[in-house]
Amino acid sequence: MRESAVQRHDRLLTLVREHGTARVTDLAARLGVSPVTVRRDVETLTRKGLVERAHGSVSWPRPRTGEAGAGGLGARPVLGLLAPSATYYFAEVIHGAHEAAARAGARLVLRISDYRPEGDRTRAEGLLAAGAEGLLIAPGWRDRADPAEHGGWLAGLPVPAVLLERTADPGGPLAALDRVCSDHAHGVLLALRHLAGQGHAAPVLVARADSPTALAVRTGYDEALRALGLERPHPVIDAPAGRDPEGFERGVQALWTAVTAGRVTAALVHNDVDAIQLVQRLAELGIRVPGELALVAYDDEVAALADTPLTAV
Repeated sequence: MRESAVQRHDRLLTLVREHGTARVTDLAARLGVSPVTVRRDVETLTRKGLVERAHGSVSWPRPRTGEAGAGGLGARPVLGLLAPSATYYFAEVIHGAHEAAARAGARLVLRISDYRPEGDRTRAEGLLAAGAEGLLIAPGWRDRADPAEHGGWLAGLPVPAVLLERTADPGGPLAALDRVCSDHAHGVLLALRHLAGQGHAAPVLVARADSPTALAVRTGYDEALRALGLERPHPVIDAPAGRDPEGFERGVQALWTAVTAGRVTAALVHNDVDAIQLVQRLAELGIRVPGELALVAYDDEVAALADTPLTAV
């Protein structure tokens, strides 16, 4: 399966971050795409404030004039942000943190984990070595075992820390940390309520299981079914699109079978990219969205850009 734009943006940002400045032609060669594609990607990332471009080159963003406090650059407090990715909704998180830090007269230092939780501690230590006096941390956890296996060090940080988009087990070593999370359970409830309001029986969930968000969506799905008095119409369908093309095709076939057998008329799909790919593949199999299947995408990042714009939360 071809690399998605989101995955390509991640690789582009990693290259720019590593080199500080890179030429568009060099990036195209490293990414294996045309310079036109790279320029289009750079325009998108520039609009989000994640890179700067000038004269055929791309640079990591520099602090804007006026961001420094009265005491100059050396007097500004430093905050560290560890994120698993610099694209998709984490692009908005990074951009928002950068702007909030600037308003507070602080400088934000960024490290990206690429969803490799075994390296989170080293990256956090790098932020501390860079002078970070507080940390915003979204660990690169992917499954339920990762917090216990790779997260214990968070409880011993020598500076204030806030978990981003991650939860902690009540009573566990990380429970004392402050945390800020999206309310995925409420988002799933909104999606199911929308579909039920259109006269559909309980929608099937098509979702990944390879990130904390995906796991939260799955938990929220069961909670939403109970809240709405609905029964699960079909087991959750796995959709590991980007990492397992064969597994994704199995998910497509499972959904196609459920729809053609009349067991399912609606679906909630996490995430947007998977939803777009799913709609395209179903069309090849003769299932039209929204004709034969009502579908809501979960994430609302790129759903509106599909051939048939998708409803999303």
